Amino acid sequence: MNQIIITSLVITLLLSALLLWKSRKRVKLFTVFLLLTILVVGIHIGTIRYSNVIDIYFTKMDEDAPVTKEARAKAKEMTEDVQAEGIVLLKNEDDLLPMTSQKVNLFGYTSINITYGGSGSGAGDEKKNVSLIKALEDQGYEANPSLISFYQQHIQEKQKTNVFHLIGGDYNNYEPEASQFSDTLIQEAKDYSDVAFVVFTRNGGEGGDLPYDTADYTGGAQGQHYLELTNNERSMLDIVKKNFNKIVVLINSSNAMELGFLDDPKIKAALWIGGPGSTGTISVAKVLDGEINPSGALADTYAYELESAPAYYNFGDFQYLNTNNIYDAMYVDLDHYSYVDYIEGIYVGYRFYETRFVDNRTNRMDEEAYHKLVQYPFGYGLSYTDFTQSIEGLHESGDHYELTVKVTNIGNVPGKDVVQVYVTAPYTIGGIEKPFVSLLDFDKTKMLQPGERETLTISFAKEDLASYDYITDRAYVLDKGTYEIKLMDNAHDLIESRKLNIPEKVVYNENNKRPSDQVAAVNHFDDVSFANNNQYVTRADWEGTLPTVRPEPKDATPEMVRKIEDDSVEQGTALKSYKPENNHLVLNDLKGVPYDDPKWSQLIKQIPVQELVTLLGYGGFATASVPSIEKYKTSDLDGPAGINGLVNGASGNHYTSAVVVSSTWNKELVQKLGETVGTEARAYGVSGLYGPAMNIHRTPFGGRNFEYYSEDGVLAGKIAAAFIKGARSQGIYPYIKHFAMNPQEVNRLGMSSWATEQSMREVYFKPFELAVKEGVATAVMAADVRLGLTWTGQNKALLQNVLRSEWGFKGFVISDYVVDNYKNPDIAVRMGTDMMLTSTGATVSKATTQDTRGIEAMQEAAHHILYTISNSDAQEISVPQFPFWIFILIALDMVLVGTFALFLFLRKPE
Repeated sequence: MNQIIITSLVITLLLSALLLWKSRKRVKLFTVFLLLTILVVGIHIGTIRYSNVIDIYFTKMDEDAPVTKEARAKAKEMTEDVQAEGIVLLKNEDDLLPMTSQKVNLFGYTSINITYGGSGSGAGDEKKNVSLIKALEDQGYEANPSLISFYQQHIQEKQKTNVFHLIGGDYNNYEPEASQFSDTLIQEAKDYSDVAFVVFTRNGGEGGDLPYDTADYTGGAQGQHYLELTNNERSMLDIVKKNFNKIVVLINSSNAMELGFLDDPKIKAALWIGGPGSTGTISVAKVLDGEINPSGALADTYAYELESAPAYYNFGDFQYLNTNNIYDAMYVDLDHYSYVDYIEGIYVGYRFYETRFVDNRTNRMDEEAYHKLVQYPFGYGLSYTDFTQSIEGLHESGDHYELTVKVTNIGNVPGKDVVQVYVTAPYTIGGIEKPFVSLLDFDKTKMLQPGERETLTISFAKEDLASYDYITDRAYVLDKGTYEIKLMDNAHDLIESRKLNIPEKVVYNENNKRPSDQVAAVNHFDDVSFANNNQYVTRADWEGTLPTVRPEPKDATPEMVRKIEDDSVEQGTALKSYKPENNHLVLNDLKGVPYDDPKWSQLIKQIPVQELVTLLGYGGFATASVPSIEKYKTSDLDGPAGINGLVNGASGNHYTSAVVVSSTWNKELVQKLGETVGTEARAYGVSGLYGPAMNIHRTPFGGRNFEYYSEDGVLAGKIAAAFIKGARSQGIYPYIKHFAMNPQEVNRLGMSSWATEQSMREVYFKPFELAVKEGVATAVMAADVRLGLTWTGQNKALLQNVLRSEWGFKGFVISDYVVDNYKNPDIAVRMGTDMMLTSTGATVSKATTQDTRGIEAMQEAAHHILYTISNSDAQEISVPQFPFWIFILIALDMVLVGTFALFLFLRKPE
């Protein structure tokens, strides 16, 4: 393509030179044409540099094609199915639900304008989504038109978001003041029905975390955070409680809110619905009237006060104020280097709440203290029917154990139930940090009729019981002692347990690797664990280590600044020239060929240096073509909630938020979801999806929590693995992102993350590990942050030692979007990043293209990329198409030259 542009430019310049010579004595004409020629040259240079962006922009998807319509229709059905199993019944006093279709009053500003997901890369096209009102009416409910009209009169245009400017979601709250609800309006509502559905909504968005203080936002107040009710919402709820007897609350939020108000006995029922996507509201209506029995379980802990979590105080904006940031970032002003301390260690989410009030010697829980803190435990969810679960047996099979569980529906209506299995490991005060319970695995029953039973088998590995000791043994350790395998209703409520005895301590070190690893997992991040002067939380001394206030900023040492700014490139031997080989291979010859086959080396040695540079440096929403081996250009788009083309506006079905997906606890359903997304992507000509996103909900305030699955790495990882299997079965390669330690948006560009290696491995790496080992992911997106002082995309320990060597990852790593200059492609390609995510180019320099080590690194990166492409259907999906916009450019050249020539030769001499 660029060759065509250059050829057109050369021809235009030659003709222009001739015409300029002819007009040299006509000063005005010469000057005008010279300026036009300079403009044309500039346009051509711009099109060469931005050809990828232009190409993507003009690549329109045929939304009316039969295959596309069919895929989109199935996608909408799947969105309904996922929402149906992801809805969580939080409360149902006096069996108020299910409620037969009838007249209802809808309260809450967002009842007419709910949030379907979030903004940014995980956004979707909401224009055709089914509104809550439409879904209720289609299910037979009649919504009070006076209340609908009232809220429509108060409608506010939603604050615009811009992912490129990283400004996050709309965190204003537009609920009208109580004085706006006239006595007449309320009396009409009471006369209309004694039923009130109350909707509370919270948004999320890429680029901005949820506010700790809402004083500067509409509807907010000083001292109130975004995840508690506003004063106007509380006043509205008081009006509802005073005037209506049957109150149902719908929580339309992917971020865990403070829901203490639901404990009020006047509120009889509550549903958590998350972000329902295109058609999920249909399932909400069906759950309300009983056509669907809710079977979802929470993917996060819901605390009465979010400040109770230790991570609360070390989340957000922390800067080394004694530094000056030398790096530029488009749209974002970064004056200082920033950091965040993960001082809570492994005690994130339920790992903290279920451990905080346990006596370390007796293992007894202070239930009173616990219930003052926790309203709804991780894994909590009710049903319209009742189930019993019982352990049938626990059997050892080699390196694995199998727990068989019998589930019986003892209620009166059909339903599904979630089976959750946890472990309580032996803990020694002062020893390896361990949560009181941690999730091992889970499953979900089929639809059980009243009286029907099903036996499920939960399998887990012996290594899954181990904890990571980053201080002494510097490896995973299975301590000697008694392990309690627990069948639980949620992370707090025990159903039944069995005990396992481990007679001797097992250390999974270099001499005894874990069976699931390719090489032993040992310490690689001492530079992160033992720096920044951190005192990490320990269950041996809660009072002495739990934070209670936001800490003062720290200073960076000169050595830290030096390491952050170190852009030295590992050099080999200078290379004067590089001549590609001619081995008569094309990429399609290697489809299905094993990663280590010698043919890969033969293929890659055919690629000229400039094609390697383009492949590695132009990875924005595409992978570049490689003409020498007939590798076609692919279309890779954002995809956490469905196809989302930020450049060309392409959008597919808007799926539910990721939290709804994980709240299904149904791996089989999620694999079908992956198949559906993959089928839709194929129909649109898309072969790579930037998703699933699987960073941990470190706190409920993460701006992209809607895009991430859970506070728990096992739940997130196994759900992601199921999705990846489904998508890959359709020839698509999903990118798991953002690897790793990227749970917040504030300062994410280059922020230094300081954490223990134990917390990194057990909490934050865990979803990615399971996605690679169980889902066989073949594409990874590096995070924007630094681990310690090293950007993840330049972190050899992360990308080579852990991802590839330990976990056995075979595929390629792409950076997150390059809107900054701290991501050095020369260093990145040597450390394990294979492609830079930018449409405008972030290419390696002569330090790489004229160096033996640089050439080897580029060839290795090409191997990773091409292996992923060949192990998908990208070559079939991405049929080469000529970029017809080039004809416009050529036509402009012809018009310019032709017009000037005509004017020159027809005009009389001066």
